[in-house]
Amino acid sequence: MALVTYTKPRSRSRFTLNGWVVFSVIVAALALLPVLTIALTAVGNTGTLWSHVVANVLPQATRNTLTLLIGTGILVTIIGTGTAWLVTAYSFPGRGILEWALLLPLAVPTYIMAYAYMDVLSPLGWIQDTIRAILGYSSPRDFRLPDIRTMWGAIVLFGFVLYPYVYLTTRAMFLTQASNLVEVARTLGVGRSAVFWRVALPLARPAIAVGVSLALMEALNDVGASQFLGVRTLTASVYTTWIVRTDLTGAAQIATAMLVFVVTLILLERMARRQQRYAHSAQRARTMTPTRLRGWRGWLALSIGSIPIVIGFLGPALYLVLAAIERVQFAGVSPYIVRATINTVTMSATATLVVLVAGFGVAYAARLRPGAATDALARISALGYAVPGTVLGIGILIPVAAFDRFVDQSMRELFGYSTGLLMIGSGAALVYAYAARFLAIASGGIEAGLSRIPLSYDHAARTLGHTATGSLARVHLPLSRTALTAAGLLVFVDCMKELPATLLLRPLNFESLSSLLYGEAARGTYEEAALAAVIIVAIGILPVIFLARTGRMSQSSSAAESRL
Repeated sequence: MALVTYTKPRSRSRFTLNGWVVFSVIVAALALLPVLTIALTAVGNTGTLWSHVVANVLPQATRNTLTLLIGTGILVTIIGTGTAWLVTAYSFPGRGILEWALLLPLAVPTYIMAYAYMDVLSPLGWIQDTIRAILGYSSPRDFRLPDIRTMWGAIVLFGFVLYPYVYLTTRAMFLTQASNLVEVARTLGVGRSAVFWRVALPLARPAIAVGVSLALMEALNDVGASQFLGVRTLTASVYTTWIVRTDLTGAAQIATAMLVFVVTLILLERMARRQQRYAHSAQRARTMTPTRLRGWRGWLALSIGSIPIVIGFLGPALYLVLAAIERVQFAGVSPYIVRATINTVTMSATATLVVLVAGFGVAYAARLRPGAATDALARISALGYAVPGTVLGIGILIPVAAFDRFVDQSMRELFGYSTGLLMIGSGAALVYAYAARFLAIASGGIEAGLSRIPLSYDHAARTLGHTATGSLARVHLPLSRTALTAAGLLVFVDCMKELPATLLLRPLNFESLSSLLYGEAARGTYEEAALAAVIIVAIGILPVIFLARTGRMSQSSSAAESRL
């Protein structure tokens, strides 16, 4: 049956199929270029630069980075796993709100969180003023809270912003675990808390490892919060070495050390899941029936579950809204904010379009020509998401600057006309960085959407005489509209929030909302950046709403299936 239906269409569309694979090769090469550039730049330059970096920069930066990652990993594991089990295993007043509200910190980038709490918890902030008034003190010299600009402050802030990565993956695992496993454990006399430690937690270890690795990738990518809080990490060292000391080679060498961190994180995550093999029951898995908590126990559960939301979202969001309103009432909306918003939306929309086209091309090539080659191309194309934005920015800056110099010199010699910084000055380099960084989001989401389209649709389209491109236009694009919309939304918001690559590759006299906020906070003029932070957070809520709706739909579907 398969030989009859597919032999002829494959021969008729050989050129089209090769075209899609070639497109996938080009995308993979562009995604791989920054990583190769970093490695070659670091290895190809000899002299005393590397010895200086090893002796004076790497020890402290590496130690701080390790401490930050370990502390953040422990905190996000405790908060994410604990809240996931709380809303899955127990029923209490407000549980339905907590299920989606626990995702809200995803809307707050770490640098905005640090920016907000630096002002709120400063010695002259309203929190310390209130505490001093209650205790009878009149001056910060008499009483002040510990300074948040420390390593412990950075760990706490990162933990309460990044725990949703663990919450999402772990809660999905808890929801898909068969309830009969819990029931068997209970019939054997195991208490409710012991069920968590002996059954649920061991089964959820792969999901926890995935969530923790994602959270640590985001922590490693951060540059704004680390610098605001005075923590000298590898990412902050790369930015300082390039921008402040104008030492591109030294920045590339530190970036190489960061790549080692990234590879180590990926290997550790895979090792944590390598030997985890679970057999699923042949019966349809039923979702866990939550235990009803009544009276004070229910309100206590609601209070505990609300703590991460208050610290990770409500507190910073309320401060930003009040500060923005006060600023607008005092001085109106600054034209710099309007210009930065237009710049941000334009760049993010352009990058989103590029990412969707590239991501669909890679995913479609893998569908047309499944095999080791296209699978490898898809993995290489997604490499940029695992590379911190600062490293990616340096890796793109070097070849793009060389290309600009080559074009400018050629135009001068041939036509006597100088093009200047063609790609960097136009923002094309920044779009390139966004596309390389977030291509994995689009290709993964689009690949998942294409996998839901039966291959029989492809066969039917080929039988009717359509080429691969014709099938794409008439079959796959219409049926993948939801996946494309979701991927585009996620990519657009991530582009708006991206700070490290924006700081390194933005054109002269170009400000985005993130770079404007970073600059104002670095100068200590927090009120100027409040409105920019509010806009970023408000737009960042969109994918959170999408994730919450998707989670509710999945849970409803699982509940319906369990009743069949």
